[in-house]
Amino acid sequence: MTVTPAVDPVRPEAVQTAKRKLKGAGEPKAKPKSRKSFAMFLSIVPFLILVFLFSYFPLYGWIYSLFDYRPARGLDGSEFVGLQWFELLVSSPTQLKQIGQVMANTLGMSFLGIATSILPLAFAVFLNEIKAKWFKNIVQTLTTLPNFISWVLVYMIAFSLFSTTGLVNTVLIDSGLITIPMKFLDSDQNVWLTMMAWSIWKGLGWGAIMYLAAIAGIDQSLYESAKVDGAGRFKTMWYITVPQLMPTYFVLLLLSIANLLNNGMEQYYVFQNAFNKEYIQVLDLYVYNVGITGNSLSMATAISMLKSIISVILLLTVNWLAKRVRGTALI
Repeated sequence: MTVTPAVDPVRPEAVQTAKRKLKGAGEPKAKPKSRKSFAMFLSIVPFLILVFLFSYFPLYGWIYSLFDYRPARGLDGSEFVGLQWFELLVSSPTQLKQIGQVMANTLGMSFLGIATSILPLAFAVFLNEIKAKWFKNIVQTLTTLPNFISWVLVYMIAFSLFSTTGLVNTVLIDSGLITIPMKFLDSDQNVWLTMMAWSIWKGLGWGAIMYLAAIAGIDQSLYESAKVDGAGRFKTMWYITVPQLMPTYFVLLLLSIANLLNNGMEQYYVFQNAFNKEYIQVLDLYVYNVGITGNSLSMATAISMLKSIISVILLLTVNWLAKRVRGTALI
């Protein structure tokens, strides 16, 4: 007796599925990703154009460092001097001494800024612990507003408060604590610390915004687990919030180190005077004073070129260190 093996009947649905697969096997696959990528690229083209116009196209102005440029004659009528301005920077003892003081001011204020860069992080951590939302919003608003005040208005506030006839001196004299007005603004004493204090007042709230955004992205289950284990508010801040903010802090710290020579000039320009000029003149302000006040645009261009080259070298160095230490690069 022959036993015939049982064969499962073929389902109609399986047959139709197989036919569809065979039919679509020879058709070319669509490429929606490439079209989407091209559309995304077109969306950033305007921004690339703006970056080129305002960041790269002005580099053409470096050519002025090779001429004895006179605005009345124009570039074509100015004498070509080659590297004369660069040689003058290192050949003149007076110029070297002045640049040395300017570099000391620049690096000193930059390192003070780096040393106090932990303050926005600490402010964001404590601000996040405020439970009353209305009070938290008021504090954040009041501490962020100074960032949108121009340095000219900041100096007006400083002059109204700390000039020889300002509010502080008037109160101290009327109360009998002093007899001679104290010179807060027109003095060469503690210029770096004064500039640092004004920078902190102006940028503390604004600098905390990024850390507040990072805090909002922390997994809330970490806090819930800590509370279950009996951790208090300070322990959750120290063992959860602060460690979670460290990657953001280190990235901003590395960027600050890469911008050691870029202090800006607005703050120091409005606060400078004949008494504190020696200690308040940073590199950006020095370039402005040489080019505009001293009417030596070619020399100012040469100094600005060296500053840009050193800044790029610092950025590449910091990027290399970040890759070696943290395993991730900035650029």
